Amino acid sequence: MTIVPPLPPPGNNQPYCDVSALEGGLLHMPCCLFVSTAPEDEKRVVPSLSFLVTHRNSGTRIVFDLGIRSDIQNYPEFTRKRLSEVFNAGVPCDVPTALAKGGLSVEDITHVCLSHCHWDHTGNPALFTKAKFLVGGDARTLFEPGYPEDPKSIFPSDLLPKGRTEFLDVTTGAWKPIGPFPRTFDYFGDGSLYLVDAPGHLAGHMNFLVRTSPDGGWIYLAGDAAHDWRLIRGEGEIAMYPADGGGLTCIHQDKEQAKATIKRITDVLTLPRVRVILAHDGEWYHKNKDSDAFWPGKIRSL
Repeated sequence: MTIVPPLPPPGNNQPYCDVSALEGGLLHMPCCLFVSTAPEDEKRVVPSLSFLVTHRNSGTRIVFDLGIRSDIQNYPEFTRKRLSEVFNAGVPCDVPTALAKGGLSVEDITHVCLSHCHWDHTGNPALFTKAKFLVGGDARTLFEPGYPEDPKSIFPSDLLPKGRTEFLDVTTGAWKPIGPFPRTFDYFGDGSLYLVDAPGHLAGHMNFLVRTSPDGGWIYLAGDAAHDWRLIRGEGEIAMYPADGGGLTCIHQDKEQAKATIKRITDVLTLPRVRVILAHDGEWYHKNKDSDAFWPGKIRSL
């Protein structure tokens, strides 16, 4: 039996964060592309969730992921085709609109952290004119070159704002192991928010581990570490499907690293008072979409 190291215990007057879900568009997910046990004809309507994380002590407002941009005609051509032909994506409410429902504008956001740079997580960064952007250091490679310099690239070269983007190097000594995670960064230095290196899905993929109460509650925002809870529950494996150039591929850039990240998420769920939400968490979304878990409410701490 694996013994999972505990998460850091709360200190005296322990700082913590409020976490609110934000609508960021909807996808019709062909489940057989993601989990091996899904029937070929199984499709589920799932969200592209974003989250507002508010540091209680400083008032710093971080948006984790930006969902799908509402002006989908401005995506690169390859992305537009995939968006419409594979996922039938729609944006009844984008992140700026979701923020406005609770009285916030994009200018009120101090930081944006992208779990990774796929189109359904990046929204329209140009709207967030005052925010500092945080991305995993390896994401640099996605823009060497980006679109339109490389017309086949799905990563626009101007996606991340120049002068306001920090590429986080997970190999520095600032990244420490906690719980089952070998590399985490205590962003505020007070144990309230840890950026987690979560490799496998795409270069630079990161997750958030957020302390949600002063007495031991946590939420883990898993991005695209897994697209379906069956993978975390051990009810299927990462799906393989035919690649365009022949052979088989999967939704992740590195399948073995993705499997290791999923195992760590399974492990963290064995610890007390930890909630996990996936970016495309249809199960959580359909239970909570009309609740006060969405801004201007907040997700209740365990």
